[in-house]
Amino acid sequence: MNKPNPEFDSLLPPLALNRRGFLTTSLAGGFTLAAGPIMAQTVITTSVEGLDAGEVKIPVADGTIPAYRAAPAGKTNLGTVLVVQEIFGVHEHMKDVCRRFAKLGYLAIAPELYARQGDPSKYTENTKLFAEVVNKVPDAQVMSDLDATAKWAAANGGDPKRLAITGFCWGGRIVWLYSAHNPNLKAGVAWYGRMVGDKDPMKPTQPVELTEKMSAPVLGLYGGEDVGIPVSTIDTMKAALEKGSAAAKASTFIVYPKAPHAFHADYRPSYRETEAKDGWNQMQAWFKKYL
Repeated sequence: MNKPNPEFDSLLPPLALNRRGFLTTSLAGGFTLAAGPIMAQTVITTSVEGLDAGEVKIPVADGTIPAYRAAPAGKTNLGTVLVVQEIFGVHEHMKDVCRRFAKLGYLAIAPELYARQGDPSKYTENTKLFAEVVNKVPDAQVMSDLDATAKWAAANGGDPKRLAITGFCWGGRIVWLYSAHNPNLKAGVAWYGRMVGDKDPMKPTQPVELTEKMSAPVLGLYGGEDVGIPVSTIDTMKAALEKGSAAAKASTFIVYPKAPHAFHADYRPSYRETEAKDGWNQMQAWFKKYL
């Protein structure tokens, strides 16, 4: 049995302490049902040939969480990319994103950040997934787990001096937060993550409030037709970045006017091939610039 960690517990809101234990101990196969119908004709599948790829266990403050990692086989001192999941957890799309990074020469790793709260692959309805899992994940827990993941990567072929992060949807917001959390981070790319919004015990601070603490520049990739993230909130974040740290001032946005939310998710109807490919290329250039 894992012993409680007082230092870790002090980071978490009281509601989180009632959920001691891990409900997800291994990654699910395939896609999360709540994501809706799979668009098989557009799903990108990246081969594992030439890669070390598969599930690993990450030691965290109060136990272990599962993660998917991919890296060029036999290589070390690799630039590391933390891949932060959509609301649907680390399912096949997130795993494939890791393999795409590995083909580019990175060590990419996606930790299952809902491991204590529940298994997103078991849900068929978004509303239940949000209420029973997503909304119960504390930001402090996520920051701690990402720190642990970065530590694991540094001990398993990654170069701790070349650490980056990217995330999608729910994970896009986490990218902004992590830039203000980890002083060793070199760069981030946020795909359509919220920057402005209500606060609660799980989310006591929003990214727009943290620009003075940012230590890594972030490239924001957003859709102009994202009904959940109005362009006005991007403008609000831009104004905050201009008053922030040097890394905040170096951050920038690319807004694709006709793209909806989740335009990179090639397995969903929201996928927009042109914008997704351009965003991927822009991300590569961003990481090459800073790593």
